[in-house]
Amino acid sequence: MAKITKNLKSIITGVLLGDGYLETQNGRTWRLKIEQSIKKKEYVDWLYEKLRDFVSTPPRKKRKKIGEKIYLNYGFSTVYCGNLRFFGQQFYSAGKKRVPKIIKRLLTPLALAVWFMDDGSKKYSCHDGFIFHTLDFPKSELRLLQEALRERYDIESRIHCQRKYTKIRYRLYIPGRERKKFLKVIKPYLLPLFWYKVKK
Repeated sequence: MAKITKNLKSIITGVLLGDGYLETQNGRTWRLKIEQSIKKKEYVDWLYEKLRDFVSTPPRKKRKKIGEKIYLNYGFSTVYCGNLRFFGQQFYSAGKKRVPKIIKRLLTPLALAVWFMDDGSKKYSCHDGFIFHTLDFPKSELRLLQEALRERYDIESRIHCQRKYTKIRYRLYIPGRERKKFLKVIKPYLLPLFWYKVKK
């Protein structure tokens, strides 16, 4: 089994901050599952190329039904391996996915770019700010991400509350005044597929 390089460590960190998730059967070996809309096929194929030493089956299409709607997704899973145990221990220490306490160390420029490609967007089409859809993380853990952005990149962010019925969830917002600093960090790693996310 291949080793986890520094770049691959950053890519996995970015994916896990986004929609990727880990599974384990015994706590010793883990597998990474990646699934996105078919519209992000180019991105999923790029991730597959980076992770292919840990994958036995290439990406494939999958139909997913939510309510009455059927969506076409695209993704793959790695094999179970001990190489991913570090990420399992950091991101799943509480039994469900959480922001690691050491995220400041893990949030490299590449990790930040992958996180944005995976789960970020413009706030609005005519707005200069950006949103990370961190809806599954509690507010206390978003503060860890805020601190990492501030201390590593001098980027200030805000936590936005989103209410749906009786449930309160949170998103991380990077205001327009921080746009240049944010783009300077992620642009070298941004795939052409996602340039539309950063155009004014």
